Amino acid sequence: MNRFSLHFSLFLLTTVMVVSCSAPTSKKANTTNPSNSGTYGYDRQFIEKYHNIVELKRGDAAVVIVPDYQGRVMTSTCEGDAGAGFGWINHDLIASGKTVEHINVFGGEERFWIGPEGGQYSIYFAKGKDFVFDNWFVPAAIDTETFAIVDKTETAVTFNKDMHFVNYKGTQFDLTINRKVTLLTTIQAMANLDIEDKNLSVVAYESDNTMKNRGEKEWKKETGLLSIWMLSMFNSSPDVTIVIPVKAGDEVELGKKVNDDYFGKISDDRLRVKDNIIFFKGDGKSRGKIGIPPLRATRFMGSYDAQSKVLTILESELPEGETDFVNSAWKIQEKPYGGDALNSYNDGPLKDGSQLGPFYELESSSPALALKPGANYTHVQRIYHIKGDEKSLNRVAEKILSVSLATIKGAFSPR
Repeated sequence: MNRFSLHFSLFLLTTVMVVSCSAPTSKKANTTNPSNSGTYGYDRQFIEKYHNIVELKRGDAAVVIVPDYQGRVMTSTCEGDAGAGFGWINHDLIASGKTVEHINVFGGEERFWIGPEGGQYSIYFAKGKDFVFDNWFVPAAIDTETFAIVDKTETAVTFNKDMHFVNYKGTQFDLTINRKVTLLTTIQAMANLDIEDKNLSVVAYESDNTMKNRGEKEWKKETGLLSIWMLSMFNSSPDVTIVIPVKAGDEVELGKKVNDDYFGKISDDRLRVKDNIIFFKGDGKSRGKIGIPPLRATRFMGSYDAQSKVLTILESELPEGETDFVNSAWKIQEKPYGGDALNSYNDGPLKDGSQLGPFYELESSSPALALKPGANYTHVQRIYHIKGDEKSLNRVAEKILSVSLATIKGAFSPR
């Protein structure tokens, strides 16, 4: 997703949601400072009050998935019910039992979306409408409609959903989405990362997200393409630093190392580039978003919470050399396929002091998909939450993110 993303409109909506989505007193009281608030067990029980869930478990590792929210992973843990829940959850909106116009921000640490958001090939704006908030609507298929369960075991669940869209240009899309979420074993997770350390606690899951063109016409660049877009909302803290390694090389050939002009330039006390590592604060105190161009992106991005000693890794299987990624800017675009492959967002208050989170996001996208009838594409993403002593975590950070924990913790020290 490229500049002027979802979050601009999302935060314009915040004030409306605070008024229209406040929960009934009896339900809201249950979410206010409970003794076990923030634990995985509390969040699982809370969500179960309002929705059927799918829980995948392996020992102390577990995830909660909600079919009503498009097979969304709401939260996870590596320490059982008493352990921290890693996903940010909008308790008040869920408890209200209401839905609102434009977008329903339920939270969740991995949700399925589709791009592009803006531009001449947008599926969020109707044909001929101005690119302003009042005309922007998240399609129901990826906002409020349920994904059907087609297969389920103790450690994996598969969902299916047929969708129909008409983009801004008037092109029709008939597609089928298959989404499979698998809770990985610790051995699988460590093998994927090529790490051997028995002192680490891990919860890791893989999502295979397949888009199939079930229509009769080929999807072409000149009439608009779609993309698979995964967004992950995590709990922020003053000690969260987002870390994104990028490929070295000439800017003319590969593009900038980082795009930070989604909402205007981010100050260097919040965003720093050291060699080929991007550091971005995930404290939930200042709204900003960054993007990594496709030729700069690696398989990995992540974050480290020095307070709770949690290392989070997002792994995305991006095709080598692919440069066509959808652009979601809210305007008619000169480069509709000049978008970013990876993104990160930090939440923060608006001018009136209201705030949706706080949370931070890690995001990945598939390339723009030129699919023939019957053809499909699968975008694979893996999320790892790893806890342990800093010596063990440091080995993971150095291997996967190419940087030490000491450097991460000191990334925003005064120069």
